[in-house]
Amino acid sequence: MTTLSVVIPAYNEEDSIVPVMQRVLSARSALREQGVDGLELIVVDDGSRDRTRELVRAEPAARLLCHERNGGYGAALKTGFAAAQGEYIGFLDADGTYPPEHFPNLCRVALEENADIVIGSRMAGEASEMPAVRRLGNFIFANLVSLVSAQRITDSASGMRVFKKSILDRIYPLPDGLNLTPVMSTRALHEGLKMVETPIPYSERAGRSKLNVVRDGVRFAQSIVWTAMCYNPVRLLGMVGVGLVGIALLIAVAFAATRAQGVTELSALGVFALFTAVVLAVSGVSLFVLGTMYNYLVSLFYKQPIRQGLFGHPIFKTPLDRHFWWLGLLAMSVGTILAGGVLVLGLGAWPVARLFFWLLPAAMVTLIGLQLLIGWLIMRSLEELSRRDVGVASDLLGKRVEIYELQPTN
Repeated sequence: MTTLSVVIPAYNEEDSIVPVMQRVLSARSALREQGVDGLELIVVDDGSRDRTRELVRAEPAARLLCHERNGGYGAALKTGFAAAQGEYIGFLDADGTYPPEHFPNLCRVALEENADIVIGSRMAGEASEMPAVRRLGNFIFANLVSLVSAQRITDSASGMRVFKKSILDRIYPLPDGLNLTPVMSTRALHEGLKMVETPIPYSERAGRSKLNVVRDGVRFAQSIVWTAMCYNPVRLLGMVGVGLVGIALLIAVAFAATRAQGVTELSALGVFALFTAVVLAVSGVSLFVLGTMYNYLVSLFYKQPIRQGLFGHPIFKTPLDRHFWWLGLLAMSVGTILAGGVLVLGLGAWPVARLFFWLLPAAMVTLIGLQLLIGWLIMRSLEELSRRDVGVASDLLGKRVEIYELQPTN
């Protein structure tokens, strides 16, 4: 027997909670047709000051859980998740925006595709009354989650889902606020859980929305980024680093073009551009190396294989960080040779302006090389630490075998 526990977080929802509960309970027969025999309805009153609690208590088919103080949307959901008895847990808002009638379809997808999470997507083509500003925000959040996880998703913040209760230990911890849903999506993708989206319609809520577009939008974005940083930091830091190096290269190309046109004097703008290119190049490489080292620390924490981030594609026979040692030595050698040449030319009475132009790139290349070499040394140490448990187990097993073989036979 498969049971679905539907959790509804409610805070001052006396105008809509009764019809939403009735619509959930009316889905029983449709759920049975999809192989879900049991339905448990849990309403978590999150410190309401109106008649919400009284109205829920009057519905005999609903379980009422109460927070004495308002703890937040996520806190209310987590209280419901902990109390749920079904193998599958679904949730939706109490304001009437999400259609409870679609729970049978979400369960059908979950069962047929053996999905860990099924998201009711408001952005996948069904009729939607979502305001334009929120639609834009959800589009941005979904693409941000897709970017940091390298998997396509259309509605990372949807508040209507069905998921297996057994995955809670893999997607926890989750925040107490409205940002629970994008964090759940980000964690699920990075945990390798099977997440499927199916279209649902969306209605305008009854009463005033509790969502602050600016404040909660910033919180959503921060939550997505920080959650991704806990799994694959090199993807984020690496992308920023590659972007900075790319800008530095564009400036270098512009310098080369002006030199090819016979311009040898540096203007004030030229000096500033040269300084900017050096800073961006060094910063970009530093961020990339930092992100790669951070990935080793994450792998140590989770005791999992190291994610290769931007360069984990099979076309790369060995991870890029394996080459940092010789790339670092090469860059330091080039920088040292370039600096030595500038010194010789300076002693030969070259003008200071021309010396300055070449000294800055020499310093840049040397610092980049040093950063790569230091990063390689640290990562090799972290890699050795990550293998420690395997080495200990192997040695202990070997000793057991030796001792066993030395025992006399009768």
